Amino acid sequence: METFIIIIAGILFTIAVYLILNKNFLRIILGVTLFSHATHLMLIAINGLKKGNAPLLSEHGEIYTDPIPQALILTSIVISFALTALLLVLGYRTYIELGTDNMKKLRGESHE
Repeated sequence: METFIIIIAGILFTIAVYLILNKNFLRIILGVTLFSHATHLMLIAINGLKKGNAPLLSEHGEIYTDPIPQALILTSIVISFALTALLLVLGYRTYIELGTDNMKKLRGESHE
């Protein structure tokens, strides 16, 4: 199962890099979002599928799962959501002010 998740994460990394190298600002934002999702999948795959009880003191289990990777991935998801929201607002404001989302046109003229 981990191998399948790693392959899917690799495909998402490939699509994300393609979108980030595009000239359209919205596609760059989607590429950054896909890149963060691929990173989340990779972190889950590296942690592996572990079976066991929840790490509670009242349980009498012999094998416990480690909650730290899941907590780190949840924190990363929240941060990537905030980054995506910030980039979308920045892209919307840029489009309203300048009327374009093409990165070559946003760069300006060579004599400026």
